[in-house]
Amino acid sequence: MDALTCLKTRRSIRSFATTDIDAAIVTDILDCARLAPTAMNRQPWSFVVVRDAATRHRMVEIAGHAEFLRTAPVAIAVCLDEWDYWKEDGSAATMAMLLAAHAHCLGACWVSMEPHPYAPAVKTLLGVADTQHLLAVVALGYPVETPSPEKRPLADMVRYR
Repeated sequence: MDALTCLKTRRSIRSFATTDIDAAIVTDILDCARLAPTAMNRQPWSFVVVRDAATRHRMVEIAGHAEFLRTAPVAIAVCLDEWDYWKEDGSAATMAMLLAAHAHCLGACWVSMEPHPYAPAVKTLLGVADTQHLLAVVALGYPVETPSPEKRPLADMVRYR
């Protein structure tokens, strides 16, 4: 899939087949996230891959939403060292992960963590260091839905001067 098609066709997927994801695909998705742009080439990220169903179920219980984590065969936590641009860097890495998943014909959806009140308990569950931020958890799986949400027209959101 070419980059423009990937960017224009990616959608958040919340319904997944039970099919497992090959480890090499997960590694490639993580490699794409690792190569995301980062301010001053800081690369403040690390990732926790969660294949254990009980852990994914517990994340849903803690957060009180994101039921799709129960059926996603893989979830990836995006963790970041504290610094001025951790949110921006982590968001770029997360978007790279979402696009790489789509390029591999996988569905994905991210669950926001910090600054929500459930983030500290999820960090503890996943063994994320107190010195790191937990930006998001990304659910990955083979999609069993093809959402087509209506998108606002470009003309409604662009101004020229």
